[in-house]
Amino acid sequence: MSHQILTEITASVSELKRNPMGTVAAGEGFPVAILNRNAPAFYCVPASAYEALMDRIEDLELNAIANARINQAVIKVKLDDL
Repeated sequence: MSHQILTEITASVSELKRNPMGTVAAGEGFPVAILNRNAPAFYCVPASAYEALMDRIEDLELNAIANARINQAVIKVKLDDL
């Protein structure tokens, strides 16, 4: 059975157990696919890459909300009324 691997760097579960920080460092800031019996089991993602991914997802969600509201009527208010 073939599997799509979405990274350029891979490591085995054994390599990850032997040297976790070295495995992360091997990705040079990018995710590392962790393989179990030559199939991807999970992706080891550095904290900075994960934070950037979460920021991007949040931006996409906010853009979707803004796009959904783009044709709504504008309601003018005064700060004193709030």
